[in-house]
Amino acid sequence: MSLEELQEIIRKEVGVLLYFSGENCNVCHALRPKFKELFDSEFPKLKQIYLDAHENSEISAYYQVFSVPTMVIFLDGREFVREGRTVSLYQLSQKLKRPYGMMLS
Repeated sequence: MSLEELQEIIRKEVGVLLYFSGENCNVCHALRPKFKELFDSEFPKLKQIYLDAHENSEISAYYQVFSVPTMVIFLDGREFVREGRTVSLYQLSQKLKRPYGMMLS
């Protein structure tokens, strides 16, 4: 996926989750299924995109991703929340519930 393609998706979709990970990142691999489960159950209309930060270095640089895992959530084309490395799924869920409900329900 190119940067331009990703930007087009972010423009078109009401909500997008970018999950940047790395091949050798154990934290990334441990968190990804938990994030997928959370977003599939509580935020199913949010488009989920998983990117390897090293393979997609242009995209990572553009979105200023310097460590993995990093989650960047866009609502209505704008960055709404950014979390990295140590993230509480509960706190992230709480941050998203109200705006998600208003925009995507």
